[in-house]
Amino acid sequence: METSEVVDGNKVEAQAVELEQLVEVVDGKVDWKGRKALKNKHGGMNAALIMLVTLGFENLATFSLAVNGVPYFNGVMHYDLADAANMLTTYLGVSFILALLVAVFADTWLGRYKSVLISGSLEFLGLALITAQAHYSSLKPPDCNVFDPRFHCEKLKRGQEAFLYIGLYLLAFGSAGIKASLPSHGADQFDETDPKESRLMSTFFNTLLLAICLGGAVSLTFIVWIQIHKGWDWGFGIGTIAMLLGLLIFAAGLPLYRIHPAKGTSAVLEIIQVYVAAIRNRSLTLPADPAELYEIEQDKEAALEIEFLPHRDIYRFLDKAAIQTNPNDQAQSPWKLCRVTQVENAKILLSMVPIFCCTIIMTLCLAQLQTFSIQQGYTMDTRFIKNFHIPPASLPIIPVGFLIIIVPVYDRIFVPVLRRFTGIPTGVTHLQRIGVGLILSCISMAVASVMEVKRKQVARDHNMLDAIPVLQPLPISTFWLSFQYFIFGIADMFTYVGLLHATKHHTSSRGWLAGNNINRNHLDLFFAFLSVVSFINFIIYLFVSKMYKYRPQQQPLVPDDNSKSKE
Repeated sequence: METSEVVDGNKVEAQAVELEQLVEVVDGKVDWKGRKALKNKHGGMNAALIMLVTLGFENLATFSLAVNGVPYFNGVMHYDLADAANMLTTYLGVSFILALLVAVFADTWLGRYKSVLISGSLEFLGLALITAQAHYSSLKPPDCNVFDPRFHCEKLKRGQEAFLYIGLYLLAFGSAGIKASLPSHGADQFDETDPKESRLMSTFFNTLLLAICLGGAVSLTFIVWIQIHKGWDWGFGIGTIAMLLGLLIFAAGLPLYRIHPAKGTSAVLEIIQVYVAAIRNRSLTLPADPAELYEIEQDKEAALEIEFLPHRDIYRFLDKAAIQTNPNDQAQSPWKLCRVTQVENAKILLSMVPIFCCTIIMTLCLAQLQTFSIQQGYTMDTRFIKNFHIPPASLPIIPVGFLIIIVPVYDRIFVPVLRRFTGIPTGVTHLQRIGVGLILSCISMAVASVMEVKRKQVARDHNMLDAIPVLQPLPISTFWLSFQYFIFGIADMFTYVGLLHATKHHTSSRGWLAGNNINRNHLDLFFAFLSVVSFINFIIYLFVSKMYKYRPQQQPLVPDDNSKSKE
């Protein structure tokens, strides 16, 4: 009887082990009910595809405002041209900054899934408010042609302006949350320690760019056409519906998701802790041997989940955050004592700051293509061929379409070829890619300056410097503007127009970009100035990039296959 029970017990235990092997648990991830996520049930490419669709709809809903916002703020809301451009780029810059804050908040307290839902809801609400303002005459100033000097166009009233800002910055906050949380939530659907899922994650991020480009392509063509020919309210309204559909699709995928629970901390928060601890410990003396700095014991269990980085003899002032005054006290506040690995991550981020600063000028140049180049297009002949018109706001479809084609070609053809010559898995280093982008932005601004000289020369030759845009287009095709777009390509939409008023008190015309008549402005000088600044920025970047050291290879988080086989 007892023997039988033992045999049966062994069978049950063996079956349980076999079942556990078949139903593999994903470490650190849970399902929507808080239970451990299962690899064969949750996550994977099916769940990630939902994120791709959502991001495509989100970009479809908002990208047209990024490229066609200046004509809306200028022509409908009656802001001056420079103020309209400044308003748009400030909105884009705020959205970028908020993305960093939302990422910290999501990882630390809220969780990525909830962050996407809340951010998407705010984005939907912001779009709905902007749509309502574009539709109802009581919420906007009376119609008026701001380009005709015979009319004195009424400005926004205080309440109307407040309504616009509320809608715009709800949209900025929501868009920031989506861009900060959705890609990370998509990455959560894959296990980096599984070779098969690691390859799928790479595919996900490549397809992520494609989803963004496809959504942007629809926005740049269909939505922009609707805005121009059917009305701004229709264009914004379709974007609002697209955002709602994307949000509903994302929410419907909840049972499929692997959810990364909030852990009360985040990478950014840990970096801040290093600086706070280093300042608090500034009076302490650094040990001669870096091995005396604080680090948790790297035992076999910890190595499964915790990252370890070796100490580097740079930015030693940050090492003070890892000075342990009482070795017996293992419960010191993370705001006073940090691990060596935590300090090393802070050093890596500090090394990246000069690189990041060098890209600000590039994004500033991109903002000009999204603002003033669109205004240039509205003064020109929009016929691309005999019977086909391309709206000026649709010109960014050139770099977007180029990306849709070139990304898979670059990944499948150029990278393998370059890899043979350089020995680098990605073909070229990240710093080399940034350098190419910076020099191309310089060339793009130089081309933009030349094209503006050509456009103004046509206006001067035909006595059309004071011609009303759209009603009296210059006899020069918007096709000429495609060169500067093609060279520049596409980049992240964060920048500001701090230089717009730099010459305000130094020219008789009250600045290079004063007033609404772009033909009487000096946009060519502004583009030339940006080209020179971009070139100087590139020279600085060459020195900065030479000093940058890549992140050291971290010790593996899990034992490799060879070590397993030896055991």
